[in-house]
Amino acid sequence: MTLRSTWLSVKVVSRCFLATVESFLVNIQRRIYFGRYLNMITEIRTCLWFDSGLGQEAAKFYCSLLPNSRVDAVYLGEPGHGNIINFTLAGAPYQILDAGPHFTLTEAVSISVETEDQAETDRLWSALTADGGEESHCGWLKDRYGLSWQVYPKRLTELTFGADREVAAKAIEVMMKQRKIDIAAIEAAVLSN
Repeated sequence: MTLRSTWLSVKVVSRCFLATVESFLVNIQRRIYFGRYLNMITEIRTCLWFDSGLGQEAAKFYCSLLPNSRVDAVYLGEPGHGNIINFTLAGAPYQILDAGPHFTLTEAVSISVETEDQAETDRLWSALTADGGEESHCGWLKDRYGLSWQVYPKRLTELTFGADREVAAKAIEVMMKQRKIDIAAIEAAVLSN
Protein backbone atom coordinates (compact mmCIF):
# COMPACT_ATOMS: atom_id res chain seq x y z
CA MET A 1 0.00 0.00 0.00
CA THR A 2 1.38 3.34 -1.00
CA LEU A 3 1.36 6.46 1.06
CA ARG A 4 -1.17 8.00 -1.32
CA SER A 5 -3.60 5.06 -1.06
CA THR A 6 -3.24 5.06 2.73
CA TRP A 7 -3.93 8.78 2.78
CA LEU A 8 -7.04 8.29 0.58
CA SER A 9 -8.27 5.51 2.86
CA VAL A 10 -7.81 7.69 5.95
CA LYS A 11 -9.58 10.55 4.17
CA VAL A 12 -12.57 8.33 3.24
CA VAL A 13 -12.78 6.88 6.75
CA SER A 14 -12.51 10.38 8.21
CA ARG A 15 -15.32 11.65 5.99
CA CYS A 16 -17.51 8.70 6.94
CA PHE A 17 -16.71 9.23 10.59
CA LEU A 18 -17.47 12.96 10.32
CA ALA A 19 -20.72 12.25 8.46
CA THR A 20 -21.71 9.80 11.18
CA VAL A 21 -20.84 12.26 13.95
CA GLU A 22 -22.65 15.04 12.12
CA SER A 23 -25.74 12.83 11.66
CA PHE A 24 -25.58 11.87 15.34
CA LEU A 25 -25.34 15.52 16.41
CA VAL A 26 -28.19 16.53 14.10
CA ASN A 27 -30.36 13.78 15.60
CA ILE A 28 -29.50 14.92 19.13
CA GLN A 29 -30.27 18.50 18.12
CA ARG A 30 -33.63 17.41 16.68
CA ARG A 31 -34.46 15.45 19.82
CA ILE A 32 -33.60 18.43 21.99
CA TYR A 33 -35.63 20.77 19.80
CA PHE A 34 -38.66 18.50 19.53
CA GLY A 35 -38.34 17.51 23.16
CA ARG A 36 -38.51 21.17 24.11
CA TYR A 37 -41.41 21.65 21.72
CA LEU A 38 -43.31 18.73 23.19
CA ASN A 39 -42.51 19.88 26.71
CA MET A 40 -44.00 23.27 25.86
CA ILE A 41 -47.42 21.61 25.96
CA THR A 42 -47.80 21.64 29.71
CA GLU A 43 -51.57 21.67 29.91
CA ILE A 44 -54.71 21.51 27.86
CA ARG A 45 -57.62 23.80 28.70
CA THR A 46 -61.11 24.07 27.26
CA CYS A 47 -61.35 27.65 25.99
CA LEU A 48 -64.64 29.53 26.28
CA TRP A 49 -65.03 32.67 24.16
CA PHE A 50 -66.73 35.51 26.01
CA ASP A 51 -67.80 38.66 24.25
CA SER A 52 -69.10 40.59 27.25
CA GLY A 53 -66.00 41.85 29.01
CA LEU A 54 -67.16 39.90 32.07
CA GLY A 55 -64.85 36.89 31.72
CA GLN A 56 -62.91 37.52 34.91
CA GLU A 57 -66.12 38.04 36.89
CA ALA A 58 -67.58 34.84 35.40
CA ALA A 59 -64.49 32.76 36.26
CA LYS A 60 -64.58 33.98 39.89
CA PHE A 61 -68.29 33.20 40.08
CA TYR A 62 -67.85 29.68 38.66
CA CYS A 63 -64.98 28.97 41.06
CA SER A 64 -67.13 30.03 44.02
CA LEU A 65 -69.66 27.32 43.19
CA LEU A 66 -67.59 24.14 43.14
CA PRO A 67 -64.89 22.69 45.41
CA ASN A 68 -61.35 22.28 44.06
CA SER A 69 -61.79 25.41 41.93
CA ARG A 70 -59.62 28.50 41.59
CA VAL A 71 -58.60 31.27 39.23
CA ASP A 72 -55.08 30.32 38.15
CA ALA A 73 -53.99 33.34 36.13
CA VAL A 74 -55.37 36.49 34.55
CA TYR A 75 -53.66 38.00 31.52
CA LEU A 76 -55.00 41.44 30.69
CA GLY A 77 -54.53 42.38 27.06
CA GLU A 78 -54.52 45.73 25.39
CA PRO A 79 -57.99 47.26 24.97
CA GLY A 80 -59.75 45.54 22.07
CA HIS A 81 -57.33 42.59 22.06
CA GLY A 82 -58.88 40.47 24.78
CA ASN A 83 -58.13 39.09 28.20
CA ILE A 84 -57.31 35.51 29.10
CA ILE A 85 -58.46 33.99 32.37
CA ASN A 86 -57.14 30.53 33.23
CA PHE A 87 -59.11 28.77 35.93
CA THR A 88 -59.67 25.32 37.36
CA LEU A 89 -63.23 24.18 37.94
CA ALA A 90 -63.66 21.09 40.14
CA GLY A 91 -60.15 20.02 39.09
CA ALA A 92 -60.74 20.53 35.34
CA PRO A 93 -58.72 23.27 33.57
CA TYR A 94 -60.62 25.96 31.65
CA GLN A 95 -59.79 29.21 29.96
CA ILE A 96 -61.93 32.21 29.14
CA LEU A 97 -60.87 34.31 26.19
CA ASP A 98 -62.77 37.54 26.67
CA ALA A 99 -62.17 39.09 23.26
CA GLY A 100 -65.26 40.81 21.95
CA PRO A 101 -68.19 40.02 19.70
CA HIS A 102 -66.46 37.89 17.08
CA PHE A 103 -67.98 34.67 18.46
CA THR A 104 -70.72 33.87 20.94
CA LEU A 105 -71.38 31.03 23.35
CA THR A 106 -73.92 28.41 22.22
CA GLU A 107 -75.42 25.23 23.62
CA ALA A 108 -72.92 23.33 21.47
CA VAL A 109 -70.54 23.75 24.42
CA SER A 110 -71.72 23.15 27.97
CA ILE A 111 -70.26 22.29 31.33
CA SER A 112 -71.75 19.06 32.65
CA VAL A 113 -71.92 18.64 36.42
CA GLU A 114 -73.02 15.34 37.91
CA THR A 115 -73.88 16.09 41.53
CA GLU A 116 -73.95 13.78 44.55
CA ASP A 117 -77.63 14.39 45.28
CA GLN A 118 -80.72 16.49 44.68
CA ALA A 119 -79.72 19.09 47.28
CA GLU A 120 -76.47 19.82 45.42
CA THR A 121 -78.35 19.95 42.10
CA ASP A 122 -80.81 22.43 43.62
CA ARG A 123 -78.00 24.61 45.04
CA LEU A 124 -76.11 24.82 41.76
CA TRP A 125 -79.28 25.27 39.71
CA SER A 126 -80.38 28.20 41.87
CA ALA A 127 -76.97 29.88 41.73
CA LEU A 128 -76.54 29.43 37.99
CA THR A 129 -80.04 30.58 37.00
CA ALA A 130 -80.00 33.60 39.36
CA ASP A 131 -79.58 37.16 38.08
CA GLY A 132 -80.59 36.53 34.48
CA GLY A 133 -79.84 32.84 33.94
CA GLU A 134 -82.36 30.75 32.00
CA GLU A 135 -83.77 27.29 32.59
CA SER A 136 -83.91 24.95 29.64
CA HIS A 137 -84.99 21.29 29.39
CA CYS A 138 -83.68 18.00 30.78
CA GLY A 139 -81.28 19.51 33.31
CA TRP A 140 -79.85 22.15 30.98
CA LEU A 141 -79.60 25.84 31.80
CA LYS A 142 -77.83 28.96 30.62
CA ASP A 143 -76.14 31.13 33.25
CA ARG A 144 -76.20 34.95 33.37
CA TYR A 145 -73.05 35.07 31.22
CA GLY A 146 -74.56 32.93 28.47
CA LEU A 147 -72.68 29.69 29.21
CA SER A 148 -74.71 26.48 29.06
CA TRP A 149 -74.61 23.92 31.85
CA GLN A 150 -76.03 20.47 32.48
CA VAL A 151 -76.68 19.90 36.18
CA TYR A 152 -78.09 16.59 37.40
CA PRO A 153 -77.77 14.11 40.28
CA LYS A 154 -75.68 11.00 39.64
CA ARG A 155 -78.79 8.92 40.37
CA LEU A 156 -80.12 10.07 36.99
CA THR A 157 -77.16 8.42 35.26
CA GLU A 158 -77.75 5.22 37.24
CA LEU A 159 -81.43 5.11 36.22
CA THR A 160 -81.05 6.11 32.56
CA PHE A 161 -78.01 3.93 31.82
CA GLY A 162 -78.76 0.95 34.06
CA ALA A 163 -79.12 -2.60 32.85
CA ASP A 164 -82.93 -2.57 33.14
CA ARG A 165 -83.95 -0.98 29.84
CA GLU A 166 -87.62 -0.57 30.92
CA VAL A 167 -86.54 1.46 33.95
CA ALA A 168 -84.18 3.49 31.77
CA ALA A 169 -86.93 4.21 29.23
CA LYS A 170 -89.35 5.35 31.94
CA ALA A 171 -86.67 7.51 33.60
CA ILE A 172 -85.84 9.15 30.28
CA GLU A 173 -89.51 9.74 29.51
CA VAL A 174 -90.01 11.60 32.80
CA MET A 175 -86.69 13.46 32.51
CA MET A 176 -87.63 14.79 29.07
CA LYS A 177 -90.59 16.64 30.63
CA GLN A 178 -88.49 18.34 33.32
CA ARG A 179 -86.44 21.49 33.37
CA LYS A 180 -84.37 21.10 36.55
CA ILE A 181 -83.98 17.40 37.25
CA ASP A 182 -86.26 16.22 40.06
CA ILE A 183 -84.85 12.81 40.89
CA ALA A 184 -87.64 11.99 43.38
CA ALA A 185 -90.25 12.41 40.63
CA ILE A 186 -88.22 10.21 38.28
CA GLU A 187 -87.77 7.51 40.94
CA ALA A 188 -91.49 7.61 41.77
CA ALA A 189 -92.39 7.13 38.09
CA VAL A 190 -89.94 4.25 37.78
CA LEU A 191 -91.30 2.54 40.92
CA SER A 192 -94.91 2.89 39.70
CA ASN A 193 -94.17 0.51 36.81
